[in-house]
Amino acid sequence: MSINVFVPRFHTDEILEEMRECLEKGWTGLGFKTVEFENKWKEYTGFPFAHFLNSNTSGLHLAVHQLKLENEWENEDEIITTPITFVSTNHAILYEQLHPVFADVDKYLCLDPDDVERKITSKTRAIMFVGMGGNMGQYERILKICTRNGLKLILDAAHMMGTFYNGKQVGRDADVSVFSFQAVKNLPTADAGMICFNNEKSDKLVRQLSWLGISKDTYERFNKSEGSYKWRYDVPNIGFKYHGNSIMACIALIQLKYLAEDNLYRNKLADFYIELLHNDSKIKIIPMAPGCTSSRHLFQVLIPNRDKILQTLYDNKIFPGVHYWDNTDYPMYKYAKGTCPNAWKYSQELLSLPLHLNLSKTDLEQVAEILIKAVK
Repeated sequence: MSINVFVPRFHTDEILEEMRECLEKGWTGLGFKTVEFENKWKEYTGFPFAHFLNSNTSGLHLAVHQLKLENEWENEDEIITTPITFVSTNHAILYEQLHPVFADVDKYLCLDPDDVERKITSKTRAIMFVGMGGNMGQYERILKICTRNGLKLILDAAHMMGTFYNGKQVGRDADVSVFSFQAVKNLPTADAGMICFNNEKSDKLVRQLSWLGISKDTYERFNKSEGSYKWRYDVPNIGFKYHGNSIMACIALIQLKYLAEDNLYRNKLADFYIELLHNDSKIKIIPMAPGCTSSRHLFQVLIPNRDKILQTLYDNKIFPGVHYWDNTDYPMYKYAKGTCPNAWKYSQELLSLPLHLNLSKTDLEQVAEILIKAVK
């Protein structure tokens, strides 16, 4: 039997029962359950405003688009970002004809504040921070840099469902935070996301932008409008079709009930990995930032001869992941190649060990035993 890096767990019977209400009412799109999930998400995270979307990628694009629109940024203005991330983080910047400036990463695989400060120019408008694997890294220092330099902070919180600092969900003090409910995330659906703000103006604009720029979505028109003009709406902006639907929201509503419990189990697995691996000098465990209560989406290590060792693990039916390859090696970002030496080095050594709710301590012992033998 194989041991895979990700295997989602769904509470199937509860989810199907939640969906039944949608199907019986004949309302499976935007509204109804999406509104209910938004409210539950706000309760869980403490964000005053949250909007359910079809993906984290859509949310990142909306975040950049909205900030550019509201602040009148010009094409080729700069956003400082990380090269160690899934490409959607940086593609979202290119979608808006803005320029990604890559800063190096620290030992947590998050943005290095010192390099960020070196990369700030007169054209810098924002910083895109990624909480890699659920780690908050030096987020607090990045926040201070933004405040000091008048920059916007976008948090790509795709891995951070339930990452807390001082008892609060990380990201509540960012200008915009975007979460992922993709199929293998800590709160899995099929694919969905959430964009969160601290102000109503930005939330209202993004709600319009996510529904093609239309001033009132279908649910609002038929549930909040009165009289014979329910159907009428304006289109003040060119928008996108990025909103979420009630079927995905049904899945998310049930999965959210178990998120805290699931994250606790992930942390127990991570602690056991540390116990098994910490004595091997050739296996370097990516540390967790002090004070960070992590979602533990990933358990990452650095190893020599990564690709050779991967093959050994494959041969033993163990299938880890690599999160991620240095983005500056891709064609659209090659202009920055060589500017982030830590990221380049780490991307050749990174390994994400299997970490999901179906694993037992026996499974982790098997992974650790084969990995330790392989690195000798």
